[in-house]
This record gives sequence, C-alpha cells and structure tokens, in this order.
Amino acid sequence: MTDWKDKVAIVTGGASGLGAATAETLAAQGMKVALFDLNEAAGAEHSAKIGGIFCKVNVTDPASVTAGLDRVEAELGVARVLVNCAGIAPAAKTVSRGAPHDPELFASVIGVNLIGSFNCASQAATRMVEADTFGPDNSRGVIINTASVAAYDGQVGQVAYAASKGGIVGMTLPMARDLADKGIRVCAIAPGIFLTPMLAAMPQEVQDSLGAQVPCPSRLGKPSEYADLAAHIVGNPMLNGEVIRLDGAIRMAPR
Repeated sequence: MTDWKDKVAIVTGGASGLGAATAETLAAQGMKVALFDLNEAAGAEHSAKIGGIFCKVNVTDPASVTAGLDRVEAELGVARVLVNCAGIAPAAKTVSRGAPHDPELFASVIGVNLIGSFNCASQAATRMVEADTFGPDNSRGVIINTASVAAYDGQVGQVAYAASKGGIVGMTLPMARDLADKGIRVCAIAPGIFLTPMLAAMPQEVQDSLGAQVPCPSRLGKPSEYADLAAHIVGNPMLNGEVIRLDGAIRMAPR
C-alpha cells in the first residue's frame, strides 16, 4: 500500500463544511495540508488548528490558482492530493414569475463549481506530472472532485447547480483517462443531504425533516463521513475514474 504520510494535500473550500472536515482528516493522517478559500478569517483559523497553511484563492481565476499553487510548492512541496470542495448553490428556476433565469447567476455557478474545479485540477495535475513517482503503483497523485446527487436528481430551482455538478460527473472519467499514464487518479464524490453550514443555519425541525427523507441512515450526512470517503479514495489505488454517491440511498423528489 502506498504511504501518503507527509505528502502535500490541497483542499479547496477548506475553511468550512465538507472541505474543512476533509482537511482535518487528511492532516490527522499525517499529510501536509493547504486550504484554498476566500474566507480569510475562517481559513486562517482552521489551518492553524490542523497545522496547515491557508491561501486566499479564487478558484474561478486561473492566476489566483497559480499563485496559490506556487505558495504551496514553496512552503510545503508539490501537492500530491487535490480535493475540490469549493462550491456555491443559489436557487433559481428556469422561469420564475415570467422572468428567465439570470444568465449571470447561471454562469457564476458553472464558474465556481465546474470551471473552478477544472482550473485547480488541471493546474495541480500539471505540477504532479513533473514530480517523481512513489509507492508500489508508481503514483504521482490523486484528484477528487465534488459532484452531488443533484447531478442525477436535480430539484426545482437547481437547474444551474445540477448542470454544474453534472459537468463534474461527465469530467471524471475522461480526466482519469487523460492522466492514467501519468500515475494520477481522478474520482468524484456525489454527496446527498449533508450537514453543511447552510443546512446548520436552518431550524432544527427543517433539518430533521430533510434527514428523515434519507432511507438509511435516516439523518443528514456528517462532513466527517465525506472526509472519510475522500481519505479512502486517496489510500485505495484501485479507485479511479469513478463517481461515488454518498447519500444513504436517497433519490431526490422534485421538491
């Protein structure tokens, strides 16, 4: 089994939610972790907590991503793991009260969730390719993108979000194939209803109602459970080119 201890990991959206949990889990396993996020206060606090570093990075801006990668490489070394958790999820219908969906909002969601993930993945992979292989499988790195069950079961008001996550699903296998001969694996996780900061701000009865929709276990997912799967993907060399639903068997209703 490949030893990932002391290898460098980057987690985008790492200041909160799924990203923060993933960063904490990877750090606990002995990896050197960098957080990419726009929330400087939360990012600095969490990176200090886990013994990592924080870089203020706008994933939609290729130059910002490059600057973040430069700093990580200078301070920690070449990143061998990238987990893309940065994302937004505004709600808007295709047509609402006679008005079309705001095209700028649609483009913004695609820009952060899909293009942002691509920017980070393509740039990180370029640097991984230049690094030495390690371990029995001659690995150079692992990239994990975050999809969503909305890619398959998009609800009313999720047209932009579902499109962005569908793009992540569609990108997974060809990216894995592109990078296979370079020793870089690519997977995606499609979480269901998880207790992210957005859901945590909702009344408890709303949280309980959402959790009850999950067949088994009938509760909201925990960020630590997403993090555990991300860590397992890193450690399991046969996981490649796959999108894994992490959803308690839920299939989302239209509303």
